[in-house]
Amino acid sequence: MQPNSSPLPELTLRGMILGALITVVFTASNVYLGLKVGLTFSSAIPAAVISMAVLRLFAHANILENNMVQTQASAAGTLSSIIFILPGLVMMGHWHGFPFWQTVGICAGGGMLGVMFSVPLRRVMVVQGDLPYPEGVAAAEILRVGSAEAGGDEQTRRGLRDILFGGALSAGFSLAASGLKLFAENLNLWFAAGASILRLPLGFSLALVGAGYMIGIVSGIAILIGLVIAWGVAVPYLSAVTPRPDGATLASVATGIWSSQVRFMGAGMIGVAAIWTLATLFQPMVAGVKASLSSLSRRGQGSGERIDRDLSPTWIIIISLAMIALLAVVFCSFLSDAPLSAGLFAALVVYAVAFAFIFGFLVAAACGYMAGLIGSSASPISGIGIVAVILVSLLLLVSGTVDPLLATAAGSKLAIAISLFVTAAIIAVAAIANDNLQDLKTGQLVGATPWRQQLALLIGCVVGALVIAPVLNLLYNAYGFTGVLPRAGMDPAQALAAPQATLMTAIATGIFTRELNWTMLVIGVILGMVLIAIDHLLARRGGVARLPVLAVGIGIYLPPTVSTALFIGAVLGWVIDRQLRRRALALGVEFEAHASGPRQRGILVASGLIVGESLVGVLLAAVIGVTGSDAPLALAGAGFAQASQWLGLLAFALIVALIARRVLSTR
Repeated sequence: MQPNSSPLPELTLRGMILGALITVVFTASNVYLGLKVGLTFSSAIPAAVISMAVLRLFAHANILENNMVQTQASAAGTLSSIIFILPGLVMMGHWHGFPFWQTVGICAGGGMLGVMFSVPLRRVMVVQGDLPYPEGVAAAEILRVGSAEAGGDEQTRRGLRDILFGGALSAGFSLAASGLKLFAENLNLWFAAGASILRLPLGFSLALVGAGYMIGIVSGIAILIGLVIAWGVAVPYLSAVTPRPDGATLASVATGIWSSQVRFMGAGMIGVAAIWTLATLFQPMVAGVKASLSSLSRRGQGSGERIDRDLSPTWIIIISLAMIALLAVVFCSFLSDAPLSAGLFAALVVYAVAFAFIFGFLVAAACGYMAGLIGSSASPISGIGIVAVILVSLLLLVSGTVDPLLATAAGSKLAIAISLFVTAAIIAVAAIANDNLQDLKTGQLVGATPWRQQLALLIGCVVGALVIAPVLNLLYNAYGFTGVLPRAGMDPAQALAAPQATLMTAIATGIFTRELNWTMLVIGVILGMVLIAIDHLLARRGGVARLPVLAVGIGIYLPPTVSTALFIGAVLGWVIDRQLRRRALALGVEFEAHASGPRQRGILVASGLIVGESLVGVLLAAVIGVTGSDAPLALAGAGFAQASQWLGLLAFALIVALIARRVLSTR
């Protein structure tokens, strides 16, 4: 840790510029990955490594400046979780693209409000609390190892090479598969067992292998269980009892059943998992919030030393009020074209701002605590989004505010759009609060100045908001979303699934049209409660065996090719860990010390896998947009499809083996 009196520069102009450049890369990667498969990744550790490598080229670079760069980039990358809901406005036809200023406003307003909500929580949850903050501690360790003070030049170069290795592998494979069409992106085998339809899926996404590597074997097995529940039990049963249309293929029938019925079971399970998590954390969360607010009201912001100084209460209030005003302006702009009376217009704006602020604060406190306890990556942002869209929609109905709208189809459509847009603000608040306390923990461990770090978080939100809107438009115009293509003649197989947005839009639509599939939702809730009880029993027995219900729900509602690739990544990490354990035993050394280097290498390679594939996806979208062709780089035609599946499988297996060899290397 840097001493309290440290004169080292922190929030520098070059650092902010570098942070903005890294932000563009990781935000674009997260937006693409989230739209394609419904997952985002933490950019803190790879951003820290890239920052250290670049800033070493300049004089007087230091660990605190590197920390500010990763803080800024991490916040911006996290803000991309807004894509879990915003594409729904295009899917339902309210938007026909992503209006730049409305998208920027909802991202920046919600994100910066999330920063302000997390400031009062720092003292109790980060400084005085005993929460582990796994990602925050890991990022601090990376910064320490790679700092000049620790003689970390070689470690930094190795870390950058690991990121580039993973990025080159996944970029090359993705270009061959998505661009040149030499490899298939997945392999699916369909079977009919009597009247039941069975599917054996396998996804070849290296980005998902990287994500699965990071989530670990426990969550990977839980996702596999969700996959088996969906495609080994629910779809075969429902396909057997549902009349099959004449001429329909096995794939179309089974996929339709999964989309219209089984995914709602996953939504119910995710929702109950999120509520259970909030319930178990309620008492300590409330105590922490009370203590933080009490400290803030007494202006007891610590000792006044540099390493213990937050933004002042005055600035917190000013920025919070400014963000509330910004959200009000954004909601007014969103409703400006709607044929509403002045009274109804004002009522809807007040409702939207009030709900985003009140529920946003509760969510920020909950997410901050959950991030400290189980990590940002494991926090149920999707579940919170599902709960939020249900609450927003039901409260709009119960309040009677939207009653005048529901008399017409166009009015009902507007009510659904309002619900989705308010939920977007809440997700922005939740995602940023979920990430910020991890960053503040990193800062505490390396001796950063809290108020400067909080300012870096605000800058990251602004830069991220400016990047998200054009990337969303680029990807939508190039690929389209499932069921919604911007141009005639586009290949629907290339459309981005945007699974969370699809699901939340279906939920909001079902509530307002009173056609929501409550049966499957309730089944998911009941099954989720059973799995929560099983997980509780496993926890009481001790050991590593657990059953995270959120991951099971994700395995149900994610496309099966996504789930299988995630599971392969988790298994890869488990196999590597087992090999490291055997090697440590053979050498007679302590396992944790022996495994720390390869584990760090694995995280960096996995990050590279995610970034490489995602950036190729974004670049291909730009090529598609310029040429107007769905496959401008294709070298193989439709007749090569069967062979491309097996070639893809072979190349995928070889690359996975190469990744394992890299992580286990003793260099």
